[in-house]
Amino acid sequence: MAKHVAVLMGGWSSERPVSLVSGKACGAALEKAGYRVSLVDVGRDVAEVLGRLRPDVVFNALHGPFGEDGCVQGILEVLGIPYTHSGVLASALAMHKPKAKDVMRAAGIPVADSVVMSRLDVAGAHAMRPPYVIKPIAEGSSFGVFIVREDALHPPQQLFAAEWNYGELVMVEKYVAGRELTCGVRGDEPLDVIEIVTEGRFYDYEAKYVPGGSKHLLPAPLSPNIYQNVQMLALRAHRALGCRGVSRADFRFDDRPGGTGELICLEVNTQPGMTPTSLVPEMAAYAGMDFTALVTWIVEDASCGR
Repeated sequence: MAKHVAVLMGGWSSERPVSLVSGKACGAALEKAGYRVSLVDVGRDVAEVLGRLRPDVVFNALHGPFGEDGCVQGILEVLGIPYTHSGVLASALAMHKPKAKDVMRAAGIPVADSVVMSRLDVAGAHAMRPPYVIKPIAEGSSFGVFIVREDALHPPQQLFAAEWNYGELVMVEKYVAGRELTCGVRGDEPLDVIEIVTEGRFYDYEAKYVPGGSKHLLPAPLSPNIYQNVQMLALRAHRALGCRGVSRADFRFDDRPGGTGELICLEVNTQPGMTPTSLVPEMAAYAGMDFTALVTWIVEDASCGR
């Protein structure tokens, strides 16, 4: 009998629309590979739904809080259902940007200087000399991110808004100029490096998910030593945080004339997007593994106690 896979998608984070696209794409690929698939648009009753479905494996296609931060992973551990991607601790750690940076720094991975402050304090006066970046401490897909430019007279006043829903603490991080690079890891092997080229100032939500929003240069046009260094750091970050399955590390490389020359790891994503414009499927395809083969590998890698 075909293995029954429940694909968790949707949820209620800001990244719900992206997760639905990821989940449907993965579900279709798994059906093509011969699995019996149940698509689950996740609500607060997810434990009850999975208890009824009794799948052999859960494919976690959730993005953002609850799906990517250890919460749903804990539910799956309690239910004893093997699941994909990282476990409870690695998911919680990677999602919390300041704590992830502490672990990466201790592992010898270069990260940008940053401070954690209340959003109201950050909105009131520059927390560091511009340029700098303001990020929620536990969000994805660039939600709630601001780049404060050199000539900014004051921080973004949107941080004062009553409807702000990305948490009361934010991370203020030194802006690292240069090229946007990203590298996936599958199992214990780094994939190839992509350079992301966007028309705007940074890789925002639109650049990530709208077709044509960004150009992906694969392999990234880098010198061999820098290319290999990115791959080595992506694998080191994956291991330091305790990630499993697939992950993706994002970097900045300042090779401008007169630039610092620094290569900085920005963050590690434990639930990389699996949409038609997503990066890890593109890296896997370049390595000779098509989308169906990739999601099959992810399912066969699933386990509890990750």
